[in-house]
Amino acid sequence: MSISCLAGSIPRGFSASPSLLMNGSDLSAESTEPAVSAVPLPRAHLTSERTIATLTVQGRFLAAAREFLTAEGFTELLPPIIGPVTDPGARGAKQVDIDYYGHRYKLMTSGILYKQASLLAFDKIFHVAPNVRLEPLETAVTHRHLAEFHQLDVEIAGGAREDAMDVAERMTKYAVEFVLSSAQHELEVLNRDVEQLKQILAGPYERKRHTETVAQLRELGYDQREHTEIDWAGEELISSTATRPFFITDYPKGSRGFYDKENPDEPGALRNFDLIFPGGFGEMMSGSERESDYRTLLSRIRETGENPAKYEWYLTLAREGLPSSAGFGLGVERFTRFLCGLSAVWQATAYPKPPGEPRP
Repeated sequence: MSISCLAGSIPRGFSASPSLLMNGSDLSAESTEPAVSAVPLPRAHLTSERTIATLTVQGRFLAAAREFLTAEGFTELLPPIIGPVTDPGARGAKQVDIDYYGHRYKLMTSGILYKQASLLAFDKIFHVAPNVRLEPLETAVTHRHLAEFHQLDVEIAGGAREDAMDVAERMTKYAVEFVLSSAQHELEVLNRDVEQLKQILAGPYERKRHTETVAQLRELGYDQREHTEIDWAGEELISSTATRPFFITDYPKGSRGFYDKENPDEPGALRNFDLIFPGGFGEMMSGSERESDYRTLLSRIRETGENPAKYEWYLTLAREGLPSSAGFGLGVERFTRFLCGLSAVWQATAYPKPPGEPRP
């Protein structure tokens, strides 16, 4: 159930921009530029009682996730942080190039391609992965974006979308329950309403299609386009009016990466999902059933305007045979923000790097 007391309420400390909540197209030029930073200097941030409590909660949640996944038969792997290519599906974010002995390599924006490849060794894998995305400056006002962040990535060989969603729901509930039982002092320091957290455990997460979500946003007066991602402002609005966590499924083809499998029974719709938490906290994770067929991958890569030659190592594996799979990536800092009831995601990391700010 909701972390908010009432539908449409805003979590403690949450201060959404009015223009962001009403319509993303109304964001003024001034609002997209980071103003004087709200992020304290490193010593003040690291010695803050609230920061220490937040990072303790984060550690407990990660311990819970590892315990849950290990008991479910998953193997933890150490992810790469550089490679010849990375996830091209990060919406609006720029990739970071590095010189790797004369070759242009990328810092990882997501380990999705490596997760699929790792299933050649293990049937169920997970890792906690650092990611770097140079997010657009307009994301500086969303409270939910960092240039450097971490994902808890999960992948299941032979899994369907519903298998990944089931693991995602049970894992997040397990983590909430673990934090409630093991971080009581820290939650008190953060003045977190534990009754709101307990409501997450009360029932199953709702599921709604992308088309339903678009219709709901339009009923709220938000001009969400039909065949695209739910944009940041729309996502915040639909989250702030929700009373329960819910999955958004079946995004339109072209709105996500080439690795999201198209529904063979419904051409144009993808077998994917986002998990949205209520109260304005927004998206916690994205996931999907994966495309593993070589010829289909080649066609999908070309459809996105990408050069298949960039993905030579990955396509070689696909041609030789990759397992079908499903999985997801959970934003570590975003989920920590929810657990702690924080006003912004930068408060959920020891060394925050909000978009556009040169931070250590």
